[in-house]
Amino acid sequence: MGKFEKEAKLLLDAVGGKENVTAVSHCATRMRFVLADEKKADVKAIEAISTVKGTFTNAGQFQVIIGNDVPIFYNDFTAVSGIEGVSKEAAKAAAKSNQNPLQRVMTMLAEIFTPILPAIIVGGLILGFRNLLESVGMPWLGQAMADGKLLFDADGNPIWNTIVQVSPFWSGVNHFLWLPGEAIFHFLPVGITWSVTRKMATSQILGIVLGICLVSPQLLNAYAVASTPADVIASDWVWNFGFFTVNRIGYQAQVIPALLAGLSLSYLEIFWRKRIPEVISMIFVPFLSLLPALILAHTVLGPLGWWLGQGLSTIVLAGLTGPLKAVFGAIFGALYAPFVITGLHHMTNAIDAQLIADFHGTGLWPMIALSNIAQGSAVLAYYWMNRKSEREAQISLPAAISAYLGVTEPALFGVNVKYVYPFVAGLIGSGIAGLLSTTFGIQANSIGVGGLPGILAIKSQYWGAFLIAMAVAIVVPFILTIFFRKSGFLTKSEDETVKAPQVEAIAEAEKAAVSTGTLVELISPLTGQAKPLSEATDPVFASGVMGQGVLIEPSEGELVAPVDGVVSVLFPTKHAVGLVSEAGVEILIHIGMDTVSLEGNGFEAHVAQGDKVQAGDKLISFDLDVIKGAGLVTETPVIVTNQTDYQPDVLGDLPRQVERGQAILTASKL
Repeated sequence: MGKFEKEAKLLLDAVGGKENVTAVSHCATRMRFVLADEKKADVKAIEAISTVKGTFTNAGQFQVIIGNDVPIFYNDFTAVSGIEGVSKEAAKAAAKSNQNPLQRVMTMLAEIFTPILPAIIVGGLILGFRNLLESVGMPWLGQAMADGKLLFDADGNPIWNTIVQVSPFWSGVNHFLWLPGEAIFHFLPVGITWSVTRKMATSQILGIVLGICLVSPQLLNAYAVASTPADVIASDWVWNFGFFTVNRIGYQAQVIPALLAGLSLSYLEIFWRKRIPEVISMIFVPFLSLLPALILAHTVLGPLGWWLGQGLSTIVLAGLTGPLKAVFGAIFGALYAPFVITGLHHMTNAIDAQLIADFHGTGLWPMIALSNIAQGSAVLAYYWMNRKSEREAQISLPAAISAYLGVTEPALFGVNVKYVYPFVAGLIGSGIAGLLSTTFGIQANSIGVGGLPGILAIKSQYWGAFLIAMAVAIVVPFILTIFFRKSGFLTKSEDETVKAPQVEAIAEAEKAAVSTGTLVELISPLTGQAKPLSEATDPVFASGVMGQGVLIEPSEGELVAPVDGVVSVLFPTKHAVGLVSEAGVEILIHIGMDTVSLEGNGFEAHVAQGDKVQAGDKLISFDLDVIKGAGLVTETPVIVTNQTDYQPDVLGDLPRQVERGQAILTASKL
C-alpha cells in the first residue's frame, strides 16, 4: 500500500472521479488538474483531506496544494486512478479547453506582459521619484525667499521653486534618471515584441530587431507626431517609393501596434518553418518572417494598432473624465478584484500604457492600487479577528502584507474569496475609493507598485486626494469585514479554518528526542540577495501556506545543504529539493519559479534521494542563463515546511546580500 493511497482515493472521488479528470500533472508543491467540469470538484471535501494544504483555480487548472511530498502523492494518485500523468505544458494546453475565447486572449496577454512587468514597475518608481524632484515646490527654497521674506507672483500666490530648480545635484540626478525612464517606456515596443516571440516560442532576437525597427531614431518620435504639421510629415517623414509613400513614424510607448507586429512576426515564422526545408531554413525563415512583418507593421498593423489604441484609451479616458466619471470609478474600483481572479486584470496593463502614451498619465492605475489596498485591509481585519489562532494567522497576516505591497493573489485565494464576506467588504471599499479617485481626477505618471507604496507613482499635485482615497480603502473594508462577521452577513454556516502546513514527519525518532526550545541554525544555501518570502512572485509561496522562510535571488548557480540531514525529496527535474535535518526540521528549496517546465535542462544534481549530507555539501548546480533565457525568474524560496513543529525566524534584516554558508535562519522546536 502506498504512503498516500488512502488520501489519493479520497482526492480522486472529491475531484469528480476518473471521468472528470482531463489531465493531471504536478510541480514541486501542487497537483495540477484539468477537470472536465470544475463544479463536480468538492472543494470542502478536498481541503478536509489531511495532506491537502489548500486549493485554487488558475488559468483553467484546478490546483491542489500538497507540499514537498507531492511526488510520492502523485505516484500514488496515478496508481489508484489509472490516469497517466502529462507534462506541465501538456496540462496547460489541455487547460485551454476550459477557457472561453476571451479568457484565452487574457491568458495570452498575461503571459506576454508578465515578463516585462518588473521593468514597467521600476519605470513607474523612477518617474514617481522624478515627479517628486520636478513638481514638488517649497516656498523656502532658492528665489522663493528674499531678505528673509516670502516672495509672491503677480497673482499674489507664493512662489514655489522645485528641488531641481535650486539643487544642481538633484537636477543632475533627475537628468540621469531619465536614461532608464526613457529606455523602459519609449522603447517599450522592444520589450513587447520580444515577449511575444518568447510566448510563441519563435526567434526572440527577431522580436527584438522588429521592436527596434518600431522605435528607431530614423523615425519621427511618436510623442512628436501630434505637434508636427501634416505637410512636414508628408515632406520630411516618409519613405518615398516614387508612386506611393509610407509615413516614417515611430511607435514609442505604443502597446497595440507592438503586440500586432510581434504576433505577425511569430505567425509568419511558424508558417515558414513548416514549409521550408531545414537545410535552408536558417537563411529563408528569418528573412521571410522579419521583412514582411516589418512592412505590415509600418503600413497596416502599426497605423491600425495606433488607431485602436487611441480609441480604446479615449473611451476609458471618457469614462475617467466624463459626466459619469464617479459611476465609472465606482464600477471599475469594485470590479478590479474579480478581474484579478479571472485574469482579465492583465488587460489594464495595455490600457494604462496606452493612456500614458496618449495623455501623459493614467487615471486607471490609481484605482488598481486602491483595490489592492482594499483587499489587503479586508484580510487584515480577518487576521485581527482570528489573531489568536496560529493556523489562520499564518495565512492571513502574510496575505495582508502581500496585498499592501501590490500582490493580491494570496489575500484573494487564501482568505477573502474563501470566506466571501471579506471579499465583499473589499469590493465595497475599493468601489468607494474608485469613486473618489475619479471624482478628484487622480492621475499617475505610470504603473507603479500597486499597494501602499503606489503613491510614489501618483502625480504630486494629487497626493493629498490619493491619501484620502487610500484612507477610505484602508478603513472601510476593515470595518465592514468585522461588521459582516459579527452580523453573520455572507458568512458560511461553519467558518472553516485555513489549514496550516502539516507535513508527515520523516524522521519521527529524531523528532521525538528533541526538547522544546531547541534551536537549529540554517545556513544560506545560495549566494545572492535575500528578501522577505512575501515578495515571491508565486502567491502560494508568498502567502506562507507552504511554510515560512526566506526568498533568495541567486547570483551564482550553486545550491548547498543548509543543515546536516537527509535528502528526503529530489524532484526528477532537479529544480527542487527537500531535506530533513537531524533534529527533524523539514526544508524545501525551490530553484526559480515554474522551472519544472525546463524538464531538467540547466540543472545537475550532485546527490540522490536518501543521501545523508552535511551543511555546505553541494546539492544542485544550475545555469542562471538557461532559466532567465526561458523568461523565468530565478528567485528561490528556502522554507521550513513543518511549522507546527518548528518556528522559523530570519536572522538579520532583509533585504541584504548573503553568501553560501552564512547563517540565515533559525528553527526553534515548539
